[in-house]
Amino acid sequence: MSGNSTLTRADLSEAIHDGIGLSRSECYDIVDAVIDTLSEAMTRGDDVKISGFGTFQIKQKNARVGRNPKTGVEVEIAPRRVLTFRPSQKMRDKIIAAG
Repeated sequence: MSGNSTLTRADLSEAIHDGIGLSRSECYDIVDAVIDTLSEAMTRGDDVKISGFGTFQIKQKNARVGRNPKTGVEVEIAPRRVLTFRPSQKMRDKIIAAG
């Protein structure tokens, strides 16, 4: 993949197919199951840590006052949950080495 490409479910399932040799439909089902499991865990508010890759966390943001940059009018920003990703040191090192 080049620097501006997007990795898709189909790409992941194809990589599994090439590496393991299972049928394409089985590989797609595996990718779907992994993504569903990760999504369900994060929806519950659980952290998801993938060793050598990174950690997905749900963080609670408190309500705050923001400002419309166009008009300067202050607006209340509601409290919300946000998804954050922190890459592992191994992943950071790979990214730096590839740069």
